[in-house]
Parts: sequence; C-alpha cells; structure tokens
Amino acid sequence: MQFTLTLPVLCAVPLAPLIGSAIAGFFGTKLGGERIGHGACQFVTILGVMIAFVLSCFVLAQVMDGFYFNGTVYHWMQLGELNLDIGFLIDPLTATMMCVVTFVSLMVHIYTIGYMAGEEGYNRFFSYISLFTFAMLMLVMSNNLLQLFFGR
Repeated sequence: MQFTLTLPVLCAVPLAPLIGSAIAGFFGTKLGGERIGHGACQFVTILGVMIAFVLSCFVLAQVMDGFYFNGTVYHWMQLGELNLDIGFLIDPLTATMMCVVTFVSLMVHIYTIGYMAGEEGYNRFFSYISLFTFAMLMLVMSNNLLQLFFGR
C-alpha cells in the first residue's frame, strides 16, 4: 500500500495536537470538579501528539523520496495587493523538524504523567503543552512571515 501525501494529511499533523488540547481544555475541568478526568485528558493529548508524530514520519519518508509542497491552506484576507494566507512549506528541513518537534513533545507528554501527578492544574497543563505542540508545528511548517509570527 502506497501512502501518498495530500493536503488533508498535511493539515492533520498540526490539527491532531490542537484537537487533543481542545478536548482536554474544554472538557477536562469545570468549576465544581472534573468532567472527564486525568486519565482521559492525558490519553487524548498523548494520542493527538502520537498521531502527529506518525504522520510526520510518513511526511519525512515521502520528502526523502522527492515530495515537496509549498501552498496555501487557507486564504485569510486580502488588503489591496497584500494577501494574508495560511500555508505550508514542506521540504527536507521542515520534515525533519516536524519529526523532532513531535517526538520531543511526545516524550514530554509521557514524562509529564508522573511529573504532574497530584497537581491541581493537571488537565489544564496537558491542554497547554498540547497547544504548544500545535504552535511549534505551525511555526515549523509555515510558508510566510505572518504565520511564522503567530506560531512563535
């Protein structure tokens, strides 16, 4: 089975940690106590980062076979001659950094299970580090300075 890269697959790399972060952030706690609990929060955030890591490895393998992508994902705004877009640039350096960012983030997520055990902001912390992974991936994958600025 040949795995081919398409725009939805490339979009899934940063969106997987973002979705995990949103689930842990919105459903992790409420004012009176927990909604889904520590185990579920760590599971969805680690799963999101793990999906991003696996997809990043596939992207790296395809890039080593000659795949290249530089395109717009979303057209945000046009001001006269200035186009403000969200796009990706996938080349060998980007693919390598995607693997590095997702692997290190996955290891941090796993380490954090024991490190944050018993702490008050456990679910919120998992949501934040998953959101940080999303921001790092958007920074690494950006093809313009505006997106690079927002990813930092």
